[in-house]
Amino acid sequence: MLEKIFESSLWSTRFTVILAVIFGFVGALVLFIVASIDIYDTAKFVIDTYITHAHPEHFHEDVVGGIIGAVDLYLIGVVMLLFSFGLYELFISDIDAAKTKEGEESKILAIHSLDQLKDKISKVIVMVLVVGFFQKVSHTTYTGALDMLYFALSITAVSVGLFFLGKVGKH
Repeated sequence: MLEKIFESSLWSTRFTVILAVIFGFVGALVLFIVASIDIYDTAKFVIDTYITHAHPEHFHEDVVGGIIGAVDLYLIGVVMLLFSFGLYELFISDIDAAKTKEGEESKILAIHSLDQLKDKISKVIVMVLVVGFFQKVSHTTYTGALDMLYFALSITAVSVGLFFLGKVGKH
């Protein structure tokens, strides 16, 4: 009887994961809001620039950098959502709303093991890193042929990495 009570109590502690689910979801919402405000500010900057007929020195780089930065925040928000959904499905319960009328499960949120959760999150994190890389590259100045060679090699390395990342999990 004592063993049954202990095991039941131990099993019930899995509900503490709900804190990570809730705050992961709140974190995702905050990131989506901040990214949306960044996009709004960038759009306002572009409109104000065209209305006043001004053309700041690094106008295009600033606009692209603002948008890429927002995309980066959106992707991190997606990581937080995947994390929240995955933890909920693994530790609490399946998400019934993710199932279609035919009983099929959404492929995006289908997480049945920690390895699947890790794979989905790691792919999005790699995309965040790629977006961050391109944001940094857009603000880099190239002074010679060697710099351009390094740039070409880095783009090749990112492309090869994304190619192999796309092959992961496929047979």
